[in-house]
Amino acid sequence: MMLDCVIKDATLVVPAAGLQRADIGIQHGKIAAIQDHLVGRETISAKGMLVIPGGVDPHVHLEMPAGKLITSDTWETGSRAAAFGGTTTVIDFVEPTFPGQALLASFAERKKQAMGSSVVDFGFHMTLCMADESTLQQIPGVIAAGVPSFKLYTTYAGFRLDDASLLLALEAIGAAGGLALVHAESDAIIQHATQRLQAAGRLAVRDFPDSRPAMAEVEAIERVLSLAKYTGTPVYIVHVSTQGGAAAVARARQSGQQSWGETCPQYLLLDKSRIQGADSRDSAHSMDGAKFVCCPPLREQADQQAIWSSLHSGELQTIGSDHCAFNDHGQKDAGRASFLDIPSGLPGIELRLALTHTYGVLQGRITLPQWVELCCTSPAKIFGLHPQKGELAVGADADIVLFDPARKAIVTQAMLHENVDYSPYEGLALTGMVDTTLLRGNVLVRNGAWAGQSGTGKFVMGSRN
Repeated sequence: MMLDCVIKDATLVVPAAGLQRADIGIQHGKIAAIQDHLVGRETISAKGMLVIPGGVDPHVHLEMPAGKLITSDTWETGSRAAAFGGTTTVIDFVEPTFPGQALLASFAERKKQAMGSSVVDFGFHMTLCMADESTLQQIPGVIAAGVPSFKLYTTYAGFRLDDASLLLALEAIGAAGGLALVHAESDAIIQHATQRLQAAGRLAVRDFPDSRPAMAEVEAIERVLSLAKYTGTPVYIVHVSTQGGAAAVARARQSGQQSWGETCPQYLLLDKSRIQGADSRDSAHSMDGAKFVCCPPLREQADQQAIWSSLHSGELQTIGSDHCAFNDHGQKDAGRASFLDIPSGLPGIELRLALTHTYGVLQGRITLPQWVELCCTSPAKIFGLHPQKGELAVGADADIVLFDPARKAIVTQAMLHENVDYSPYEGLALTGMVDTTLLRGNVLVRNGAWAGQSGTGKFVMGSRN
């Protein structure tokens, strides 16, 4: 059979089987065959490349309002950067435009915003800012619409749910067959720590990490896991940044609880010295540390080592970017007088695969199959996108990445496609970068250059079945 396209001489990275040599045949946007000696109307050589499924980034914030600001990456720019980085599916968030807005109305607005703009496929998590009866009754309808996961916060004014509300939300999500995602930091500890810093006149950028200590994360993760166990609700803890937080997720899983943990490249590669070392009250560069302000904050090097170990052991299951980009000039620099005014978040949608290959696989912290599992397969499975996404298998979408494991580069903001005026990874050396990215058989990036069309992304329904 003459196929639409054949990727020849492929070295496939398969989480369950390791490395496999074969051709990949594509027909009508799907993987039609994985075997030798395939013939296609178009041929793409993968000689010298690793061939992996398109990345699934379970945690991004594109065109996200944040008070008077909005994240700097649009659906167009952020999704294009994702494609350059080998990610073909992103999962973003739906947040009500105004208090009391119907959840499905919020979803329709957000979906419309992405359609025609995103160049990669996309799904959503629904944010629950309230746990009143009217809101919770809408949960089954949201799941039926293809959004089975619900974001809950234990901190942030306007988003935080107290324990009583968390219990109600968790109970309703579990009863409807959904999955709870939780940003877990103790609001009480954060407020107390911040008030102490204010009283001491310590609101410079370098003081930011002390306002959200590690214990704030550990306490909240342990509490959320306990509440979810009580209600019997599957729970996914986002952006785990501490050794204690990772250990809490591990204990829950060892006890048989349906729970998962995500971490991000910033918590694997950057530590709090980027904030504290860059800032000086007498320096002309006093705002450099603001570039690295995110929540939870960057931690100690010991936390990095522990989280790498948790990924290797399987105690954490995914690596998301938590891409939340704000420009240094005009956005981050609003916090010159106080870290309380710095918008929180880091860019990272484009470098997730390259960074974790260089500093994970090549340094022996994770294996090649684990790399694919963490960045592609596991997120697709947890959020109900598998087997359509996240795996090189017959019948799956032909979301395929050719990754050059030998290509070297030094990270600069200028080489990236994110719409932000800096990179927190500036100056880091990379070995291994994306060469070619296909979405449903269509080439988006070829030999490191853009080859796609605008608005090619589609909404993909998630499920918990």
